[in-house]
This record gives sequence, C-alpha cells and structure tokens, in this order.
Amino acid sequence: MDLLDDEAQGDNAHEYTVSQISGAVKRSIEDQFGRVRVRGEIGRVSRPASGHLYFDLKDDRAVLAAVTWKGQAARLQTRPEEGIEVIATGRLTTFPGQSKYQMIVEAIEPAGAGALMVMLEKRRKALAAEGLFDDARKRPLPRLPGVIGVVTSPSGAVIRDILHRLRDRFPSHVLIWPVAVQGQDCAPQVAAAIRGFNELQPGGAIPRPDLIIVARGGGSLEDLWGFNEEIVVRAAADSAIPLISAVGHETDTTLIDFAADMRAPTPTAAAEMAVPVRADLAARVAEAGLRMMRAQQGRVGQQRQRLRDLGRALGRPQALTDGARQRFDLFAQRLEPALRGFVRTRRDRLSALPLSLASLRRFLRGWRERLAVLAARLQPAESRARQRRADRLKDLGERVARARQRGLADARRQTLRDRQALAALAARLAASGPRIVQTRREGLQRLDRLRQTLGYRETLGRGFAIVHGPKGLIASAEAARGVPAFQVEFHDGRITARPDGEGPPPAPETPPATEARPRRRKPDPGGQKSLF
Repeated sequence: MDLLDDEAQGDNAHEYTVSQISGAVKRSIEDQFGRVRVRGEIGRVSRPASGHLYFDLKDDRAVLAAVTWKGQAARLQTRPEEGIEVIATGRLTTFPGQSKYQMIVEAIEPAGAGALMVMLEKRRKALAAEGLFDDARKRPLPRLPGVIGVVTSPSGAVIRDILHRLRDRFPSHVLIWPVAVQGQDCAPQVAAAIRGFNELQPGGAIPRPDLIIVARGGGSLEDLWGFNEEIVVRAAADSAIPLISAVGHETDTTLIDFAADMRAPTPTAAAEMAVPVRADLAARVAEAGLRMMRAQQGRVGQQRQRLRDLGRALGRPQALTDGARQRFDLFAQRLEPALRGFVRTRRDRLSALPLSLASLRRFLRGWRERLAVLAARLQPAESRARQRRADRLKDLGERVARARQRGLADARRQTLRDRQALAALAARLAASGPRIVQTRREGLQRLDRLRQTLGYRETLGRGFAIVHGPKGLIASAEAARGVPAFQVEFHDGRITARPDGEGPPPAPETPPATEARPRRRKPDPGGQKSLF
C-alpha cells in the first residue's frame, strides 16, 4: 500500500472519511488473509447469551482476538477452553467499531495428542469438582431388566455382539437408539439419546428401559473424543435409569466411564453385566425349590413331633367330665322331690289365708273410692292447665302484634328517609344539568375561537394568498412556471393569472450580506495520487 508522496501532502490533499479508511483496511486484510490456520493457546473465553464465542489466541509475544458465530459454534468438534493449545482455521477481518482486526474461526482442532490429554484432564477435574463422578450418585444395576436400551451405531459390529451375547445368556427386549459414534455429531446425538430414554413414560406406547448401555468399539483418542464432551457426561450423570458405559476397549478411558453407574471393558462385557445366564438361573431356582421343600417338610415334621410330645402330657378327655357327670346325676335325683315339696308348701299357705267374698268386695270398694278422689282432683288440675295455655297464647299474640307495629314504624321511617334522599338527588340533578350545559357551551366557544384563529381564511385576511393549479396547490415558483395559468385566492375572491403575464417585474430583493467564501482550488491533475 503506497502512501501519499511528500510533495502531494499539501493543502490540496484528498480528504478520506473514517469509514473509507476502515473499509479499505478491511478489504486489504481480507484479500491478503482469505483463509489461514493459526496455532496458539486459547485465553479469555467468553460465551454471551447471544450464542457467539469470543476468545483470544496468543503466544509468548502477541494476542489475536477470535470470534466464532453462533451457527458455527454449534458445529465445532472441539470446544475452546482456556489454557489449551489449538490450531484454528478461519479468515482475518477487521471490526471498524473498535479499530481492531480479528479472526473469524470456523474450525478448531487440538495441536497434537498432548494438548488433547491436557484438555481432557482439565475437564475431568472440573467435572469431578462438581461431584458428577461421586460414588454416592451411582445406582445399582437391576438384577433382571425387562427392557434394555442400547445407544450405539446400528450398522457396526458392536450392536451385533451385544444382541448375540444377550440372546445366549438371557433373551431380553432391546431398544436401539441409533447415533453417530464419532465426529462432531456424536456428542449431541448420544446426549439426546440418553435423555430421550429417560423421558419415556412407564406404560406408554414405547416401553421405558430398565437399563441403558452406551457402547462403541475401540479407536483412537480423536475417534472417542465425542464421549469426553461435557454434554454427554452431564446427560449420563443426570440419567435416572442405571447406565453402563462400554466405550472402546479395556485400555480406553473416556469421561462417560466416570459418570456412568458401571463401566464395562468391552460392549460384550456390558451385555454380560446386564443380564445373568438363564441356565444358571434355572439351576438356582430348582436348587432353591428343593431346599424350600426340604425345609418345609422338616418344619412340619418338627411340629408334628412336638404335638405328639405335648399330647402325652395331657390326660384323657373323659376323665375331665366324669366328676361333673356324677354331680349332675346326684342333683337331678334331688330336684324332683324338692319341687314337689315346694308346691305343697305354697298350696297349704294359700289354703290357710282367711279370704272370703265379702272381704274382696270391701277391698274393691276401697280402691273405687280412692279412684273417685283422684278423678275429682284431676278435673281442676286440667282446667288450670287449660287456663295457663290460653294465657300463654294470648301473651304471645300481644307480643306478635307489638313486633308488627314496631316493624311498620321502622318501615315508615325508612321510606321517609329514602324520599328525602331521592329529593336531594333530584335537586342536585336539576342544578347540575344547566351547569354542565354551560361548561360544554364555553368549551365549544373556545374551540370555535381557536378554529377561527387557525383557519386559513383568517390568514388570507392578513395579506397572504393561495395559488391553485390544475392539479392542486402550487407551492413553488418552479411548479408555477410549468402550468399555462393558475388561480390566486385572496380573502375576498379569486383571480386568474399566467406565469408570463404582463407587468413590470418586481424589484429584486437585495441579498443579505454573507461572509466571503474561500475560492476552491482547482485540483492539480498530477499532484493527487491514490491512497491505496
């Protein structure tokens, strides 16, 4: 980029705006660095709510600002983390708002296996500090799961090994959730599969698994990196269904192994952990049945022998009732003579009583007299009771009449008060009507005066005029010259005029004094050169 020559930097130098300078710098940098790969250490990572990623790429001598837009950030295979060394691919551009240049990053890859291990160890410590790997969070595996959910690739050898081992040991209902097991789609698909199995409702159209197996074959650290992502680890830790991690071979370790409830060295071993051997279960059930039968027989035999031993200590049942039977016979022989003697004694005592017909008549007469005395006493008592009831009814009637009179008086007083209130309201209404009409009339008069003040005819009366053309009002001299004739409206009528009418031209107005303007210099054709 050439700058202005010394002889061209005079008063006639071309003036550039700030936007022109910024645009030229932006085009130069984007043309020169259209696509670059930059190696450096990540620092100051920022993730605002907009979804964009802002971070720095730095080495021991310089810092380069970098940004990844929201759509590209979701597709990054490696998430930027502070302190790791990466190789970023993208393009350089400028940000005119702050007069700085920056890199638009489209892809990030770790700068070697050492950087991956450093990033993996840093992520493992951060997640372990949150308690996601604690043994207290791990749940025991179900003894005999009815439904097993498998998260793996449907086209690999892993799912065939799992199904074959489950078929040999204990055939079970298997649900397969197909996912990508490597690449940038691996982590979101595996996390979505784990959460999807957990969101299934028991008793729904799709059965909810009792156990989840996340499986993948062996591979390099880069191939297994999707199972080290934070989204997969958190999904495994949050799973309410027990989860077995079977990623890679025995020597491969991923972060999902620490968050899972059980780690299997291989996918085949995961199937062996999930279900027992059916033949072993059948043998154990048969053995348990024999043990239960022998225990039941022994228990019944012990109880039978104890019953015999206790029976020997008891006497004969007939011996318990012999004494009672003998006493019953003895008392039965005595009962009949005793009853006969009792009846005889009572008959003799009754015969000895001095009872006759005359004595019975005297007895009845005495009772009749007593009844007559009681009847004579009963009639006055009945009369007094009737009188008391009549007095009570009369008193009650008087009380009801007095209450009715009090109610009528209260109703009259309330009616009088209502009439007085209604009369007061009517008086207020009669007084408020003219007042409201007067207020509305004054407001209408004010609006009319305002209309007269702001109307255009009053303006015409002060010496102004309106020019009407064929197509409406004419507001400029240029528009008046373009019509053959027009009408000028005054306050007392209209006249027709033409733009080329006769008459002396009006005297030109004296232009106001203005400051002397500096004369522009003619540009020197050979003095000014391009800035770029």
